Amino acid sequence: MKLQASPVKQLALQNGIAVAQPRSLRRDGKYPDDARAAHAALQAAQADAMVVAAYGLILPQWVLDLPPTGCFNIHASLLPRWRGAAPIHRAIEAGDAQTGVTIMQMDAGLDTGDMLLAQAVPILDSDTTGSLHDTLAELGGRLMVQTLDLRQQEALVPQMQPVDGVTYAAKVDKAEAAIDWSQSALAITRRVRAFNPFPGASTSLQGETIKIWQARVAEPDSHTPHDGVFGAIVAVSQEGIAVSALNSIVNITELQRPGGKRLGVADFLRGFDVQPGMVLGQA
Repeated sequence: MKLQASPVKQLALQNGIAVAQPRSLRRDGKYPDDARAAHAALQAAQADAMVVAAYGLILPQWVLDLPPTGCFNIHASLLPRWRGAAPIHRAIEAGDAQTGVTIMQMDAGLDTGDMLLAQAVPILDSDTTGSLHDTLAELGGRLMVQTLDLRQQEALVPQMQPVDGVTYAAKVDKAEAAIDWSQSALAITRRVRAFNPFPGASTSLQGETIKIWQARVAEPDSHTPHDGVFGAIVAVSQEGIAVSALNSIVNITELQRPGGKRLGVADFLRGFDVQPGMVLGQA
């Protein structure tokens, strides 16, 4: 729970690279002194281009106009699908078969700029937001280096984003973490994967909030759903806790109690008496 520098900042400081962390870039905003200092630092850098990756502030027009080549953004989706704050989470949650990275020439809109390079990757059934993030981060780094090389050769071919297929990836809120057991097992398990590692899918059991880190759709006919009671535990074994969902069964395989560690189901059951007939999600 201690404030820590990001890996980017740590690496920069280790190599004597200056780091600026303005609270705002708007000169007419709440922190005008920060914006003025950032403006001076960016002007002094005399950069040919700016690279933006997972940056939390909107870039005002003066920043976009400052470098001669403009600002390039690494976006973790195949635009125009999943513009916005949480493209990896939403792609997994929606059950997309693939996603990817788009290198984009930034403009004043929300991820609306021209596309410069893009590459797709499949979304595996085992992928979480954490694992897919790492895959896309590595790909994004490679594509950005390639983009800068092509720009130096004046070989980039910008493409306008299609009008069709635009979707927005809304920021993930902690309030979304609670599992709705009236959904299908497929929808629930996708959300478990999408919210791993943040905010973590959760449910209540015997008065405790339990995080669900891994779950899968049970094989057809392996268990009988509990009639009319979504979230009812229908079976408990060393292989999983089977829970009734909409016309289907979720098999939970990794859980976490408050203040505890993530545990496989066999270890979890040693410290928590889970029995068929208990209902998840009840207050």
